[in-house]
Amino acid sequence: MEFDELIRSRRSIRGFKNMPVPKDVIIDIMEVARYAPSSMNTQPWNVYAISGDILDKIREGNSSQMLAGVPPKRDFPIKEAYEGDHRQRQIDVAIQLFEAMGIERHDKERRQDWVMRGFRQFDAPVSLALTYDKYLEPAAISQFDLGAFSHAIVLAAWERGIGAVINGQGIMQSEVVHKHAGIPDNQAIMTCIALGYPDYDFPANSVKSTRADVDTFLNFVGFGSDSE
Repeated sequence: MEFDELIRSRRSIRGFKNMPVPKDVIIDIMEVARYAPSSMNTQPWNVYAISGDILDKIREGNSSQMLAGVPPKRDFPIKEAYEGDHRQRQIDVAIQLFEAMGIERHDKERRQDWVMRGFRQFDAPVSLALTYDKYLEPAAISQFDLGAFSHAIVLAAWERGIGAVINGQGIMQSEVVHKHAGIPDNQAIMTCIALGYPDYDFPANSVKSTRADVDTFLNFVGFGSDSE
């Protein structure tokens, strides 16, 4: 695809076919994604491609702890609750997804089941756990780099017919992921990416989240009134 088509057509995939993703396909995706921008060429990322029984153990551990009310425990602090416009955009995409899935507002059971899908990494056949070395803390620049790297991964995957969703829910109990995936304690898990072949019969996969208009976030400085 041309780049404009690729980036505009990509969407988060939350329903996957029960098909394995071959290792050579994952390697091919990484061969492209490794060219993502990186501050001073530091390339701070590590990737753990997880599948099979190990991924099932992570799903079970993450889900059971969340159901038991264990507070989220990530490897670095984040803002768990959004406010203002950011919260509204979060609500807007949730409404889109619930409408696509036919989940009514009052249907607490199905709403809960949807939340648990996130903790199970949407039952994808592969999870990519992205980490950086803890000695880089405070790691804002490294986390920025991993964001660029994540975007490169999902675009490279999409171009190859592989669906993905960047999913912080899947690593909310980080010690579970460390334990089962064998991720060393000196690495911080930033996020995970659920990966697999899209099931286009799964209603939520039709959802394309909306984006704010450019004039809501773009500010021109020093261009002058007549500049084009």
